[in-house]
Amino acid sequence: MQPRALLIESFRAAVAAADPQYIVPAHLPAPPAFGGRTLVIGAGKAAASMAAAVETHWPKQAPLEGLVITRYGHGLPLTRIRCVEAGHPIPDDRGEEATRTLLTAVQSLGPKDQLIALISGGGSSLLSLPAEGILMQDLKAVTAQLLSCGAMIQEINVVRKHLSLIQGGRLAAACRAPILALIISDVTGDDPTHIASGPCSPDPSTYADALAILQRYAITAPISVLRRLEAGVAGAIHETPKPGDAVFARCENRVIATPQRSLTAAAAVFSTAGVTPIILGDSIIGEAREVGKVFAGLTQHIVQHHAPFKPPVALISGGECTVTVKNAQGRGGRCSTFLLSLAIELNASSGVYAIAADTDGIDGSESNAGAVIEPNSLALGHAASMSARACLDRDDAWGFFSATDGLVTTGPTLTNVNDYRAILIQ
Repeated sequence: MQPRALLIESFRAAVAAADPQYIVPAHLPAPPAFGGRTLVIGAGKAAASMAAAVETHWPKQAPLEGLVITRYGHGLPLTRIRCVEAGHPIPDDRGEEATRTLLTAVQSLGPKDQLIALISGGGSSLLSLPAEGILMQDLKAVTAQLLSCGAMIQEINVVRKHLSLIQGGRLAAACRAPILALIISDVTGDDPTHIASGPCSPDPSTYADALAILQRYAITAPISVLRRLEAGVAGAIHETPKPGDAVFARCENRVIATPQRSLTAAAAVFSTAGVTPIILGDSIIGEAREVGKVFAGLTQHIVQHHAPFKPPVALISGGECTVTVKNAQGRGGRCSTFLLSLAIELNASSGVYAIAADTDGIDGSESNAGAVIEPNSLALGHAASMSARACLDRDDAWGFFSATDGLVTTGPTLTNVNDYRAILIQ
């Protein structure tokens, strides 16, 4: 198999390992006894495909209803569960309306009913119901700044939890029925409190933490946001439910797909092809272009010294890098930015190929999942009058890979277990 094809095949295996059609059915509970209702709710890039799996495997005679919210273009035709598409990564009015309807449905459940919550990455923006006194335009403004300032997703979600009526465990607090949350993890560490901002999970963070994050990144927050956070710090409004709160006694958060499992599936593809797979970790974080430099250094050492790993070898990793956006007109995402930085530092090293792609099928601002580099990528850019360095400096990784036939386009995969990276050293 050619190197590029092998890399793409490994990415497909990583995505397939998190396919809801295969992983959801084994975790479904039995219908409640004595005529109780089963309500299915969900939010995230995998919400529609998870709901479809529930519908396929739920007993036909058993009652089933619900509402899931997913990103535009990620919906599916469902028969018993309603699917709404809304804004991501910036929330919108459609998401707010759907979330309000969802919360009302949850509040209607009684102790004899059950709630199945389908949670996946992207749910933080899709499950958007601003707290009292905060307009959607205010939530949009602070979210946009947080996403472009280089903050980690865990930090962004701390702020979101404290500006929401439903996140940070508040959904669980609003439900009187037993809850089973089935979760596809897209965050480092796989802690449910950080996935979709933990609507059914205890929240250890505080209003003071949220305010400190805004100050750390010099976020110019709307006055309504600042007033709420300051009121929370002063104790004038209730905190999010904390670990040990009685509301979680009837709630189980079950992580059913993780980045590590997807990396393991990808590793098997390389092994079959006679390439030694080395999983470097599923929790790689940091500024994308800086992570690219670090990985380039390790790769060059292996090329020159055949140590600490002897080629042929594939360096596999997951996690979620960040991109501090300096050019608002830039095009691309964290995967393509990482890869362009890697290509520049490798400087056409012979026998080195790499892929970086988001398992949800969308890398940042464009419609591609990610990209690949080959030893001739920089030369192709030069021939197309595209300077790799200039593209990186103006946040236009997409432009470079579009001009060099490097884009990997899958369309929405309807799942999400974070980013996938593999460097193949022949």
